[in-house]
Parts: sequence; C-alpha cells; structure tokens
Amino acid sequence: MDQADIPALLSRLASDEDVARKMAVFKLQSSINDPAFADVFISSGGLVLLRRLIMVNAGNTLAYSLQSLTRLLEVDMGWDIFEGPAAGDLVERIVELIVTNPLVNILRGAMSILVALVSHSQSRTNRGAAVPAGPSSFGFRALKPAVAVYPQFFEHVIAQLQSADHALCGNALMLINALIRDVVSGDTATSTTTTGKGGSPTEEWSKFIKRLQDLGLIKAVYNLLQSSALQDLAHPLLEFQSLTKMLLRKWREVRVDVERAEHRRGLKGLHLASAPDRQLPAGIAATPEEPTEGVRKGSRRHNPEKWRRLGFETESPAQEFEVTGFLGMMDLTDYVRKNEDRFQKMLLEQSTKPLHQRCPVARASLAVTMILYEQFEVDKSESEDLKGFQGLDGSTKDSDKLFRPLLLQWSRLHTATLLAFFRVWRATGAEQADFDKVAELVRILVDQVVGHAPRTRDVAEVEEDLQEYDCGRLRDLQMHLLELSFEDQWGHHLVRVRDDLRQEALQFVKEQRIRCLLQGSWFSKPLPRRDTQPTTDRDDSTLQPKRRLYTPTPWRFAKLSHNRRFLHYADFPTRTPQDPGLDILTDKVDLTTISSVVSNVTAPGDDAPPDSRSAASGNSTFNKAAPAPSSSVTTLPPASSTKITIFSYADPSDATANNSSSRDNSADATTSPQSREVPVLALFPLDHSLASEWLDGLLMLLNQAPITAETNKLVGLVSEYGLKIRLLNVRVDAAYAGVPPGTGVVPSREGLDEDYYYEV
Repeated sequence: MDQADIPALLSRLASDEDVARKMAVFKLQSSINDPAFADVFISSGGLVLLRRLIMVNAGNTLAYSLQSLTRLLEVDMGWDIFEGPAAGDLVERIVELIVTNPLVNILRGAMSILVALVSHSQSRTNRGAAVPAGPSSFGFRALKPAVAVYPQFFEHVIAQLQSADHALCGNALMLINALIRDVVSGDTATSTTTTGKGGSPTEEWSKFIKRLQDLGLIKAVYNLLQSSALQDLAHPLLEFQSLTKMLLRKWREVRVDVERAEHRRGLKGLHLASAPDRQLPAGIAATPEEPTEGVRKGSRRHNPEKWRRLGFETESPAQEFEVTGFLGMMDLTDYVRKNEDRFQKMLLEQSTKPLHQRCPVARASLAVTMILYEQFEVDKSESEDLKGFQGLDGSTKDSDKLFRPLLLQWSRLHTATLLAFFRVWRATGAEQADFDKVAELVRILVDQVVGHAPRTRDVAEVEEDLQEYDCGRLRDLQMHLLELSFEDQWGHHLVRVRDDLRQEALQFVKEQRIRCLLQGSWFSKPLPRRDTQPTTDRDDSTLQPKRRLYTPTPWRFAKLSHNRRFLHYADFPTRTPQDPGLDILTDKVDLTTISSVVSNVTAPGDDAPPDSRSAASGNSTFNKAAPAPSSSVTTLPPASSTKITIFSYADPSDATANNSSSRDNSADATTSPQSREVPVLALFPLDHSLASEWLDGLLMLLNQAPITAETNKLVGLVSEYGLKIRLLNVRVDAAYAGVPPGTGVVPSREGLDEDYYYEV
C-alpha cells in the first residue's frame, strides 16, 4: 500500500461500519511491517485507532488488529502504545483475551504482543538503556496488574502448550521464556548488591518458577521435546532448555547460609527426617548440645555425630555445600522428602557398620549433583547451543545431542542416580577411602545411560537402566575408557611402541614354535587298506605256502634338525616311551626345496566337548608312560581331522615324481613340469594346539606370516603384556605433568672463557 493512501486507510479504520473496518485492518496488517509506512502511520495518529480496534472489536477484525500491532512491534516501532495512562487497560485487555477467548488466531496475536512487551525490557537493557527501579511499562512488571485481575492467566498460557496448533504452542512457550528470563534477570541486578538476608531477591524468582512448575510446565515442555513437533518448535524449546540451565547455574551460585530462614529450614528438615531419636548409635551417650553451624540452640540433648551420621564430613554442613551451592541442598532435601522411609532405613543400616565402611549419603548426593551438572553441560552458554542448532542437518542423531528432555527431569534423575550410587557402593564393597572411585564409576554409568539415551526415551526407562546396569560391565567400560583416554594422551607414541613390540612378540613366538619343531612330535598315520601280504617262503614241515603278519606303522615322528635345514621323520608301528633321535629318523626333507605348506587346520568346532584338547593330551601322556607293546600288537593313534601337507616342486627329469604328481594332484594339464608341486610329507597332528605349533612353525621357518588364530592370539597377548610392563615404569604425574621446568633453555655462558677442551 502506498503512503499516500494512509489518510483514507485511517478514515476507514475509524468508520462505524464493521465491514469497512475489517477490510481496512486486513490491508493494514500486510503493509505495516514496512518501516517507512509504519512511520507515517504512527505520525498520523494511527496508534490511537489501532488501540481502539483492539479494545472494542472481536472476531476477525480483532485478530487482524492484533496481527498488525505484532508486525509493527517486530520492526521495533509503536512502543508508545504501551506508555501513558491508558497502557494498563490495553495490557489488561490482551491478558483478558488469553484467559477468555477460545479462537486460535486471536490467541496467537495476543501472545505475540505479550512476548514483545515482556522481551522489550531485555532489549533495552542489552542496548544499554537504564531500567527504571519503579513500575515499568515493559517486562513482567507491566503484566502484574493484569495478572492480579486474572490470576488464572499462567494456567491458560501453559495449557496452550498442548495445543495442536504449533504456531500457538510456540507463541505460548516464547511468552513463558520471556517471563522467566525477565524475572530472573530482573532479580539479578538486585541480588548482586544484596547479601540475601531475608532472601527476597532469590526467593522472588524461585517462587515464580515453582508456581509455573506446579501448573505442569515441566511436563508439558518435556512432552514437546519428545514429540514430532520438535522441528516446528525448535527455537522456543532450545531457549527453554537454555533457561533451565541458567536456573541451575543460579541455584548453584546461591551460597548456603544458615542465617537465611529458607536454608535453615532445609537443614532442620534433613535432621528431623533422619529420625534422630531412633538413630543414636550404640555406645555414644547424649551430650549437652554445643552450638554448631546450622543448628538452633534450645534442644536439650545433642548427638555429637548429628551431621556426620547423615554423611557429611564435618559438623558444619553449610560449608560442604560450597561446590554445589543451594542446588545441592535442593537435591538432597528433595530426595529425603520423597524417600523419607528409605532414607531412614539407609541410615539405620549404615549405623551398624564400622565408620570406614559406611556410605556417606550426603556426600553421595552432592557428588551426584555435580555428575549431572557436568553431564548436561550446564555451564555451556546459550550462544553455544544456538551454534549447535544452526549446524543441525535435520538428522535424529544430531537432534538427540542438542535437545535433552531428560534435563527437565533433574529431580528424578538425581534420585535414580543416587540409588545407583548406593548399589555400586554395596556391590564393590567400597569403603570411605574409595569414595572418589565409586563416584567415577557412577559418572561413567550416567554418561552411558543418560548421555547415550535417545531423545524419545522415557525417563522411567532411564531410571530402570540406572538401577539394573551390571557392575562388572561398568568396570569393563571404565577400563576401556581409560585406554581410550591414554590413547588420546600418548597415541602417537603408543603406535610406534606397539609396532616395535609386535615385531618383538612375533620373533618370540617364532622361536617358540621352532623350538617345538626342534623337540619333535608324534603324529598319527592312516593305515593302509590291507594289513597282510603273501610271502614266497614255505614251511619246511608242511611245504605249504604261508602268509606272515604285516606289521602296520600307524605312528610318525618328525623332528627338525639342529641346523634347522632338514626335517627328519620316520614311521613306527608303536609309539615309544622315548622320542627317537635324528639317527633313527631315516627320512628327511630339505627345507630349501619346500614350495608350500597346506593345511585344513581350523579352530575347534563349537559342538566339540570343552575338554576335547585336554583329553587328547591325557591320552598322549598315558601312552608315553605305558610300556612298549610287543611287535605283534598294534596301538592305534587317536583319529585326527587335521592334516598338514608339505609340497615341493617336482624334478622334471624324475618321471616317477611326475607320474606321482599326476596321480596325487589335480593340476591343470597345461602346467609345466617345473612349476608342478608334489606332496613330499603329510603330518596328522593329534590335537589343534599341536597343529597350530607345527603349521605356523613351518611357515615361519619359510619366512612367512603365521595364519592360525591360536598363534596370532599368542602374539597379541605377548605384545600387550610387553606394553603394560613398559607402562608400569611410567609414573602418572610424569604422563600428565608436561615438560619439566627448564627443558629447552640454553645454558648461559656468563663467566666462561675460551679455555676449554674435549676429553676423548
């Protein structure tokens, strides 16, 4: 709309006809966000007409009027409408619309105006403008008179968080965010110059936050964070999450002071909830009460361990909230209030144990508070969260990292984590000297369960996981994280050290495997199909042909020569008690002629009995100790499913070898005789361990890498033990202390001359 049409527009806005006013304000809402147009509109008295439309109209005319004012405030103009004697009536009218009007388009516009009204005080503060100490036209103070008239205002605003209209839901959440920010920041300026006696600054915003929480604010926002409307409400939800962190920071910054009535009541509530009359430890007589911090004088008898039996380190509990501040007291008192019976039973159980074995309940609660504080990165600024939101690519994984619905369930998480602390303490048999170790385990537990929980995971499931997480698995996870931490610290050094240690371990295992070959081993040998053969000898008495018994040779002994050049072997009908020497092993294989070693050696099957290997070893031991059988009796070796075959290249001039190669190998007919391989020796190990030793031993003799899992596992085990032994010589303070002082400083030559020499 042209600026020249503004007088006509104003005339129609002031018309008595509802249709004319409706059409005029409809056109106004689409043009007023132009700063030049808005300036002429305001200077022509348009704000008076716009205010009148809001005060007296209804339906679409009212909705268009509210939208026009919203867009005017968006260009930072028209703030004069909230100043002057009639400003209060306008604010009250808008609050009335939120409480009484059910139309969505009117509610959206009304809440948008209040968001701008409340937020304007913050924008003025950010620009450096002075905020008046008295009644203000902006901020939460501007709403107080209207809210006093309509006390159900906050209830209706929070109810709109469940609206199916995402725009209305977003406006309601933005209004709540603006109110919280204004109330908290408004009290900050006052609290910085006030010690807090009487607690007026802090209690003001604390009561306001509690009032909103009692109306169901936390549950409503928690449901939004887990809903599918996250993308449409991302900005207000992220702001509410940042405000929650700001509140946690402020509660932590409040120092616990026994001179303040609220804090004194909290400490007294802890004492009374512990049932002090029933919990007096046996053998400790009641003594006259001594004045201690946080305790009112006047009671007749006083337990000398009044606060230490609750888990505090001293009898001055207020000092122990120095790290957690009032936030730690809130968490502890909330746990005690909601679990008073469990708290009393816990103290009663601990009182029966020696002092060094008792779990300090109060210290554990404070530790859990800080664990959650660090887990949710409460100290992280709002600007960092906004940067994270701008970097989102829309994936669920990134949303789970940025939006943390569980932050809103702080109290329930604190209770569940504290119970997990008690469980870990009992499961590990910890003592008070181990408190920091248990706290570290709980920190890892929270990171694993809470930190890795998806956005849509319900808090009840998280509580269940905290209570049921296996302590052994938690310990393994801790060791893994320590290794990763050490890798990050010394990673570039450990890579080189691990490579060197693996080479050393490989050489060590190679020597071990070769020594097995040097010692020699017994192998089984398949029997031929026929165990008898005819003979040409005749019996002198009967002159009839006779058949003599053929002695089978089911055993084979193989042994590597001392010079490691030949593999000697021989077949025997029985397994002798003493291993044969090289002079008895008539056959041998030159290692230089070996072309390859082939085997079907695999890991024992899952269906094999657990003691299959030990059974084979037991049989071998028994056969060694048994007396040598007679030549007429054959001792059969145990069946073997593994086979190691040694191949060598066939000699092209040896026709027999070529024929044997043709029979035993399925080589291609086009393969040349020089490249044709023939088997020269077959070994049938008695068990898998022996097969691994001989197969990898032969491969290592041929300068090849081992292939069996057993040998590779042994190499890894030796290298890891070597690394741990080396790391035992490194002190922790040396690992993290950095460069010693004075390192790299060039010594001064002051006082030196050229009269020096080198001693050779």
